[in-house]
Amino acid sequence: MTDVLDQSEVDALLAAVDAGQVQQHDAPPKVYGGKSPGQVDVQVYDFKRPERVSKDQMRALEALHEGFGRNLGAALSGYLRTIIEVSVAHIEQLTYSEFIHSLPNPTCFNLLKAEQLDGQLCLEISPLIIYPIIDRLLGGSNADLFIPQRPLTQIEQRLVQRITDRATHHLSEAWSNLTPVTFSVQDFESNPQLVQIVPPNETVVVVGFELKMGNRAGTMSLCIPYNVIEPIMGVLAAQNWFSYQRKGGQEDHLRKLKNSVSHAPVEVRAFLAQTTIKLSDLLALQVGDVITTEKDCERDVLIQVEGKHKFLGQVGQFRGNRAVRITRQCQQAEARAEKPGHGGGESR
Repeated sequence: MTDVLDQSEVDALLAAVDAGQVQQHDAPPKVYGGKSPGQVDVQVYDFKRPERVSKDQMRALEALHEGFGRNLGAALSGYLRTIIEVSVAHIEQLTYSEFIHSLPNPTCFNLLKAEQLDGQLCLEISPLIIYPIIDRLLGGSNADLFIPQRPLTQIEQRLVQRITDRATHHLSEAWSNLTPVTFSVQDFESNPQLVQIVPPNETVVVVGFELKMGNRAGTMSLCIPYNVIEPIMGVLAAQNWFSYQRKGGQEDHLRKLKNSVSHAPVEVRAFLAQTTIKLSDLLALQVGDVITTEKDCERDVLIQVEGKHKFLGQVGQFRGNRAVRITRQCQQAEARAEKPGHGGGESR
């Protein structure tokens, strides 16, 4: 039978505790189950903030957006003619309501949309850095710049759009390592409390960036709802991420290189024929004179691209203009036979 303390024993025990004669032990709770009791480590779990993205996937997202930050910083440095550093400050999982309430009001709040993904992303840029960038675009020095507590005007929004367009371009390139995607700014809002793209308790991944421009600094936040990245969660696994990078890095580099040089202008020349004449005949040339060569009119002419022998073709007429139709690629022997000299005529 369990012993029951009377009132005097209870008073004596409380007095001993107050005097410090009885030590208090904060022992972990014991859980009894099965045949033998055992101690179990208890961890606090918040059901309002479930961690739906693993640590490996979070590290993969952090590495992906670190590359995005470097490319964006280089692009903005060239555009603004000053050094801008963009680095990842933190990445964490929050609820959408916690993310919204952590933002200032007013701010530069952009909604990003990609047709290849379900849902929208949020890109927020702090007024502490967006107004110095606007001042830089308008020719200011940022020496004594006052940060106004007001929404952006329409003119300022058009200037900020040049920054966000570059951000979405490099964000699309960074995400292309995961899936082909093209981001664009769908809407702009100064009060983030008015934007509800997901339920308030929905899990989102928030990537926080730090932007530095001279003596000015500010933050930029990218909010990625879980439903947006849920279809590509398998690609975010650590081993799949690094293997994908090794396999697709060279192909992506070649694709970017081709896109960069595809619109570069090149000079193309078509050499008709060559011959040798006396200097006295050259000095006596007049309009209407005819210079004959030993080349047959049916033979192909040599076509050079930036001074390199590339093709052979036939001279003709197309829509009222002189033209050259390419017949085949030029071989080395044919190039030596058709190589123009100093007296060769040419048609461009």
